[in-house]
Amino acid sequence: MIIGADVGGTFTDVVAIDGSEVVVRKVPTTADPADAVRDVMEELAGSVPADALIHGTTVATNALLERSGAHTVLITDEGFEDILEIGRQDRPSLYDPYVDRAQPLVDRQDRIGVSGTAVPDMPSPEAVAIALVRGHADEAREAAIATEVARRWKGVPISRSSVVAPEFREFERTSTTVLNAYLSPITAEYLRQLDRSIVGRGRAGSVSVMRSSGGLMSLPEAAELPSAILLSGPAGGVVAAATSAEDAGMRSVVSFDMGGTSTDVCLIVDGEIDVSYERSVAGHACRMPSVAVHTVGAGGGSIAWIDPGGALRVGPASAGSHPGPACYGRGGTEA
Repeated sequence: MIIGADVGGTFTDVVAIDGSEVVVRKVPTTADPADAVRDVMEELAGSVPADALIHGTTVATNALLERSGAHTVLITDEGFEDILEIGRQDRPSLYDPYVDRAQPLVDRQDRIGVSGTAVPDMPSPEAVAIALVRGHADEAREAAIATEVARRWKGVPISRSSVVAPEFREFERTSTTVLNAYLSPITAEYLRQLDRSIVGRGRAGSVSVMRSSGGLMSLPEAAELPSAILLSGPAGGVVAAATSAEDAGMRSVVSFDMGGTSTDVCLIVDGEIDVSYERSVAGHACRMPSVAVHTVGAGGGSIAWIDPGGALRVGPASAGSHPGPACYGRGGTEA
């Protein structure tokens, strides 16, 4: 038996295939998303463990869209502290003066410029990104700084650009490394809980996580490299859409995948899914390979609100499933 589970911010979808039958379940996502997956697996498989669980998740995606990731510190070369804001100096929408760039995930006071390997004193962060200008060519200095950071702030997850995205172009490499650090704590904790709930309790022989590119990676790899599963759930939808289109005799289609928090659209041309190493997710450059999905922070559970100027806005925050939006009648108060 193989089980596929797609955990979104609002609903969890589980599919079980035993070679002769396909069974599908949709349930509200629980406070600990791993609980919903475990409960449905126990319902579908009973006491028989699944051979494998293939898992797609929007935990990282939703954390980025809702900006609920970790308090992150960026350590870079002295004089390059503003690279996240300078970027490539291009506009997100050339002829629209009302469109702003995404706010950096690291506040200015949390970007530290160093000339050697010494790290100045500051309050302990929740995650650290290390991205030196020549980190792609010489990882020794980044490794030395990581050793100092690990000694200073024990247990804090560290992302090094020489490991996350060891390629030239310092802005994209720094942005990807910051994304990885920002998403590390919330993603790693979720995957650890999933491992305890599924593998630890004998519900499945193994668990693989969907990569943004449409491939698979192990739980430990995904915990170390959350930037690689940033579009995990949407990538699974694109692969499924391409397969369904092929079965129906259609070669060029648009996949439209609306969840509770986000909506993902992808163009599939002549049966081929475009995979690129240069994507922007929620306005942040990411050099991880990913399917050509365009994601917006508006889904079925997006909260409507009034901004300070009196305009009606929708999202990116989502009401989730507990207690959910007001229309659920389960205690939620937000439209």
